[in-house]
Amino acid sequence: MTAGQQAAHPTGLRERKKRRTRDALLHAALDLFTTQGYDETTVDEIAEAVEVSQRTFFRYFASKEEAAFAIQDMVEARFLAELRRRPADETPFEALRSAVLCAWNSIDETIKEIVTVEVHMRTYRMIESTPSLLAAHLRRCTGLENQIALLIAGREGLDVDEDPRPRVAVAAFCGVLRVTGQLWGRGRDAGVDSLRTLTEAYLDQLGPALAGNWRTESGAAAGAA
Repeated sequence: MTAGQQAAHPTGLRERKKRRTRDALLHAALDLFTTQGYDETTVDEIAEAVEVSQRTFFRYFASKEEAAFAIQDMVEARFLAELRRRPADETPFEALRSAVLCAWNSIDETIKEIVTVEVHMRTYRMIESTPSLLAAHLRRCTGLENQIALLIAGREGLDVDEDPRPRVAVAAFCGVLRVTGQLWGRGRDAGVDSLRTLTEAYLDQLGPALAGNWRTESGAAAGAA
């Protein structure tokens, strides 16, 4: 072993230990949040579950809120990575739709080293049902929408501040995701497959809903009946 390898080895061990501690804290936090409630859970309880100090918790997370959204951050990062990889010949909406479905299809791979998909889905519902977290989620969505709009504008060679289409398309797309998330959260099936199926079905209606003449279509349907 070279001197350089000897120097690097302890650093690698330290980094792995830090990663394990962070993952353990995150797993404990999400388990407590989803079983006894976000507002009812204290940082001390999370730290105690991992047998570390409160100070250690704050080395890894600035707040309980940051811990609550940590897995969501990972899923969103995967979506953005998938969007960057979409073929250039896809339309903006095709790229968005494919990227979000790819992110859902690979969710287990994305988060499996920290929590199960079932814990993540329970966390998703917990966020939707906790007023303080829902407000934070909506604030965070604004920043995510801006990132997506910039990516779409870059794909199309547009200036996002001069051409409104990227922001309009992303607003519509993210609006569908918000609606399906709310509907899924109120449903009985808490599985990832049900959310993915619902999302896909609603995304498929986005184009017809925006371009169609609902009144004419309704009249034609009534006449046919």
